[in-house]
Amino acid sequence: MTEPRIYLSPPDVTDVERKLLLEAFDSNWVAPVGPDLDAFEARCAELVGVRHAVALSSGTAALHLALIAAGVRRGDTVLVPSFTFAATANAVMYLGARPVFLDSTPKSWNVDPEILADELRGRAVRGQLPRAVITVDMYGQCADYGPILDACDRYGVPLIEDAAEALGATYRGRPAGSFGLAGVLSFNGNKIVTTGGGGMLVTDDDSVAKQVRHLSTQAREPVAHYEHRTVGYNYRLSNLLAAVGRGQLQRLPRMIEARKATFDHYRAALGDLPGVGFLPVADYGVPNWWLTCLLIDAEKFGATRDQILAGLQRANIEGRPTWKPMHLQPAYQDCVMRGGTVSAGLFHRGLCLPSGSALTGHDRERVVAAVRSVAAGQKG
Repeated sequence: MTEPRIYLSPPDVTDVERKLLLEAFDSNWVAPVGPDLDAFEARCAELVGVRHAVALSSGTAALHLALIAAGVRRGDTVLVPSFTFAATANAVMYLGARPVFLDSTPKSWNVDPEILADELRGRAVRGQLPRAVITVDMYGQCADYGPILDACDRYGVPLIEDAAEALGATYRGRPAGSFGLAGVLSFNGNKIVTTGGGGMLVTDDDSVAKQVRHLSTQAREPVAHYEHRTVGYNYRLSNLLAAVGRGQLQRLPRMIEARKATFDHYRAALGDLPGVGFLPVADYGVPNWWLTCLLIDAEKFGATRDQILAGLQRANIEGRPTWKPMHLQPAYQDCVMRGGTVSAGLFHRGLCLPSGSALTGHDRERVVAAVRSVAAGQKG
């Protein structure tokens, strides 16, 4: 009999979330605003260490509004890591701006600070500075914000931190999401904290928070009738989903601990295999261990990344390639790219293993056995 499917990063919900959701439902606070929404925002702001949090319908919506707050307009350029999910670049395109893609550093798989600084330097000389810079905290690990902030501050370019994958991570003791003009969180179903769908913009800037809150509610003016002086968006999170998020935040430390245990288990059980490497853990911070990612040297391992993914599939286990860089995506083939070999290599050799916080010991052993059986099968 086939064992149950193991998913990559499924929601991990318990009676804690169910109780809060039913309480919100029974209170009839179903509409987009309510006490759970207020409490969810307050707790997120506290966790990130900023003054303001605005709960939104998705992380993409938060990126979109953060770019508006940064002053991005049609015809502008925005520096964006190539190694990321499409939403990071898509939000730039929503405004008629153009992303300029930057390569990753092999030290953390995040944007390379040296390439970013060099690109800003060259654009400053040409009088073509970008309107904004977006960083992405890849797979739950922060980018190297020391040199990144130095470069952005030197040229007066606002930074937006896409921390969609990194809630609970830190950089030199400072929480992910707290860097730059605004940070962006995601509560999509596969994230470490989920509301089923949703996101959050977090910021220390009073004017940014006020603008984003206004735009996210169709930019309605505070008068008795419906008055709109600018175009807004229907981007607010519902009170019911915020109730789920409140329960998830209560359990965040345990979920981080569980994902760290999974990373440690995989590293101990697979690290002896030739040709198997792991996403490096930078010494400047602590990840939230969202996903455990491998890099496969096919010649040494004896099988390709895709053959390992096929072996996982045969065992009814979900695995995924790492992100396909934006400069390799057909939708972005005409955009400027600086570097590219590192991020391309991470895609061609990388895969993500199941890392959900509800994985059992038996689940982990099934994943390990599936990976090792591919290596053994190729040698056989």
